[in-house]
Amino acid sequence: MKTRVTEIFGIEYPIVQGGLAYLAYAELAAAVSNAGGLGQITAMTLRTPEALRAEIQKVRQLTERPFGVNFAIGQHGHSYEAMLDVAIEEKVPAISITGGNPKPIFERLAGTGIRTLVLIAGVRQAQKAEELGADAVMAVGQEGGGHLGRDDIGTMVLIPRVVDAVSIPVLASGGIGDGRGLLAALSLGAEGIEMGTRFIATKECVHAHETYKQALVEGKETDTVIIKRTIGAPGRTLRTKHALDIIAREAQGADYEALKDMISGSANRNYIYDGSEEEGYGWAGQVIGLIDDVPTVQELIDRMILQVKEGTSRLNRVLEGINVRG
Repeated sequence: MKTRVTEIFGIEYPIVQGGLAYLAYAELAAAVSNAGGLGQITAMTLRTPEALRAEIQKVRQLTERPFGVNFAIGQHGHSYEAMLDVAIEEKVPAISITGGNPKPIFERLAGTGIRTLVLIAGVRQAQKAEELGADAVMAVGQEGGGHLGRDDIGTMVLIPRVVDAVSIPVLASGGIGDGRGLLAALSLGAEGIEMGTRFIATKECVHAHETYKQALVEGKETDTVIIKRTIGAPGRTLRTKHALDIIAREAQGADYEALKDMISGSANRNYIYDGSEEEGYGWAGQVIGLIDDVPTVQELIDRMILQVKEGTSRLNRVLEGINVRG
């Protein structure tokens, strides 16, 4: 499979693993890269720059293939500059940026040769990322898990809009969890996909509690909710008691100060690490309706590529003999 995404990032398949706060560490990143995609480490939920350095070195012990480091700037309460210095010193192959203003990161990366991706949720953000020099953008529709755009634009509409607006490659994100989603993304003009939620329900996502993984397997597409909408930072989570409590507080007019403990990283870890539905929440997209097992990453990606091949054959049969007028 060859697109500009595979060529720019030196990968076999145009599949990028999401940043996954508190979950995307060496085991998962290496597994995705070894299976032909681009695995990523999450930088900003590590405690120190040296912890990031150790995680990068651990990935390199587990794979010889390209990988990325995700910087979720402005979301985790501490500065990213020292973390970024480590990623540059370690000459990581790729850096992805989510949240906040990416301009200072691009200025710091100038001349390093590190490839870059930016997560966006609208056309203007994509155009700005291109102006800054991004190698590719990842466009996330409102079906996705974690932090989303404020305009509730679905993936099916967002992807062709962004593809038409920029000249750099676009990866589709939000509602994609199998080969059918990858094929659909390619049909919309994207040159690859980013998946987050689906990679949590894999054996190599070793930090995710079994309660979390089982909820992804058993849940339906209707079993997610949006929190933090009233404070301008909407994010999609599983429908846990804690998430519903957050929404109830928002409905009562609670501001950020009143919500900050409930929406904190600690509350996130209470669920994803400890399985506490009473005291925590876990990010998840509507794609949970398509998840029914916890395979290895290799099994998942192999299955996806087979689905792409089968889907392509089916489309070829449907389109055989079509006459194009004009």
